[in-house]
Amino acid sequence: MATKDLILSIDQGTTSTRAIAFTSGGDAVATAQKALPQIYPADGWVEHDPEEIWSATVEVCRKVLGEVGTERVGAIGITNQRETTVLWDRKTGKPIHNAIVWQDRRGAPLCKKLIEAGHEPTIQRKTGLLIDSYFSATKIAWLLENVAGAKARAEKGELAFGTIDSFLLWRLTGGKVHATDITNACRTMLFDIHNKAWDADLLKLFGVPPSLLPEVKPNAGVFGTSETSGIGVALPIAGMAGDQQAAVIGQACLKPGMIKSTYGTGCFALLNTGNEAKPSQNRLLTTIAYQLGDRFAYAVEGSIFVAGAAVQWLRDGLKLFQEAGDTDSLAKSASNTSNVYLVPAFTGLGAPYWDPEARGAILGLTRDTGIAEVVRSALEAVCYQTQDLMAAMSADGGTRPTALRVDGGMARNDWVLQFLADILQLPVERPHVTETTALGAAFCAGLGSGMIADVAAIEKTWRPDRRFEPKMAAAERDRRYAGWQDAVRRIRHGAK
Repeated sequence: MATKDLILSIDQGTTSTRAIAFTSGGDAVATAQKALPQIYPADGWVEHDPEEIWSATVEVCRKVLGEVGTERVGAIGITNQRETTVLWDRKTGKPIHNAIVWQDRRGAPLCKKLIEAGHEPTIQRKTGLLIDSYFSATKIAWLLENVAGAKARAEKGELAFGTIDSFLLWRLTGGKVHATDITNACRTMLFDIHNKAWDADLLKLFGVPPSLLPEVKPNAGVFGTSETSGIGVALPIAGMAGDQQAAVIGQACLKPGMIKSTYGTGCFALLNTGNEAKPSQNRLLTTIAYQLGDRFAYAVEGSIFVAGAAVQWLRDGLKLFQEAGDTDSLAKSASNTSNVYLVPAFTGLGAPYWDPEARGAILGLTRDTGIAEVVRSALEAVCYQTQDLMAAMSADGGTRPTALRVDGGMARNDWVLQFLADILQLPVERPHVTETTALGAAFCAGLGSGMIADVAAIEKTWRPDRRFEPKMAAAERDRRYAGWQDAVRRIRHGAK
């Protein structure tokens, strides 16, 4: 009988769906990936087809399982694009509308009303979040108000709400399990992070019937068992975590003061604050980092909506290059005297600005500006935005970390990481496994299934691939960052 030595990780992201088989020590042995098309029904609106997500999940899981052999896999872990919202019929499992993606801004008018009515202090105190259409609550409210019959059906208990983790869990278990994990629940703007429970007052405020909601569970533990009709094998689904918290676990940032930043479609920096939920005075978020057995931690988070998505836009929208990997050589070839700034506020600005009406711009163009300078400005924007977050964390009184651990697709770009170290004036560490989001889900499932002994075993797996030390002179760094701050001021909503 074959030894069950592998964990299947499902990583359902904003632009693709992947399955990766990991060893319990964190090594990837097989991968399959499928791109996820984006749907843009109106300005600032972003949707996904949930059925497309499901079919892609089945496809990539079957491919990986076929490659490694089902007899070797002992558990499944799920990680997902957070906040993205689905409502589906409890009897048929069919979604009543496309998924509303975390980037979507259609909830902004409701957010404005709530802020003007004075609700933000209470919501921030309970949830750790600022009022923004980024989170799930306004997306649920929009679906209930705008999909014919949805509100009445929800009140009758006929519908279910979930973020993508919950939707996939429902489908994998054949509709037997309606649950989510604590890190996804805390991103809905309906969950009290101190009481660790759905909040009745917030549900009433957003008009969300309690019957819509999934059960909330820790990140590690058996949620249910997959049905063979889906991915072809019955396996325990033993771990789930929202993508950014999964990356915290995958990066082994499991002690207070450790920080990671993930560079995918967006950019998300999380600083582990241990058992203390620290409120931010500088428009950052307080969130739950993880609940792994008896290990529980909060985090301070800075959320940037556009990072790798800007590179994708330059490639697919403007056709400036063919492959994302080309950006490294283009950045190196750009003129060092260029003062071009790209502010990628395609769907507004996230932390620490939270300006949903801001829109993107390229500033500082001159006659000698070329493709290389524009591409470099997009890469630099990711680093400048990270410094915005680090400055806000510092202003909140956070201890300056000794290094920043990075992951995600852009973390493969050496030029970006060196510029990041220069702008932050902080060492930047890239791990030997950069797919730490999927790895974190695998670690959760390993703990939940008993394939991994404890959290200490996870900490031992982390090792660096390369460390980038700051090299830029302070005066040059300050000049460049001041130019960025000026560019942001110019594109803010209502700027003169």
